[in-house]
Amino acid sequence: MRLVKTTFHPDVSPSDIAPNSKLSLIVRHAARGIVLRGTDILLLFTQRYHDYSLPGGGVDEGEDLITGLTRELEEETGAQGVNVVKPFARYDEYRPWYKADADIIHMISHCYVCTIEGELGKTALESYEVSNGMKPIWINIQAAIDHNKDVIAHSEKKGLSIERDTFLLQMIADELIDRE
Repeated sequence: MRLVKTTFHPDVSPSDIAPNSKLSLIVRHAARGIVLRGTDILLLFTQRYHDYSLPGGGVDEGEDLITGLTRELEEETGAQGVNVVKPFARYDEYRPWYKADADIIHMISHCYVCTIEGELGKTALESYEVSNGMKPIWINIQAAIDHNKDVIAHSEKKGLSIERDTFLLQMIADELIDRE
């Protein structure tokens, strides 16, 4: 899968992940789904951060990427009949880790183009997703990009994923949306 970008949180530098660094690093793989219907895309809107993001998340221990992606799409969006069509892009992030087991997390997001069958069903969101006001929504991709760019420019409460997801949404719009 092609690596399209590597980013560093402002509190992490490349020297922090060098072999001689005293900081500890963990690696976490995530799988994210790109589900399109014309110029609309299936995204998650999070009320707490007022942003749109690709559905998906961390792959569990012992899970492969496709199994994790299917599970995440079903849980977060209620999608049924998930079919992974093809790999799209990989996005790497280095950011501070909030748990005691490491100082820095290397989040590797594997993004796949998917299809789903029928309408969205019932979600099975985790408690923090519910408390953050997360909900699946079909939205015009350009409207989501414009919205996220406005949040990046004007909101102090933006989440950590908005830069990644806005970058990926723009790539998706440029490469996968048929502009007749």
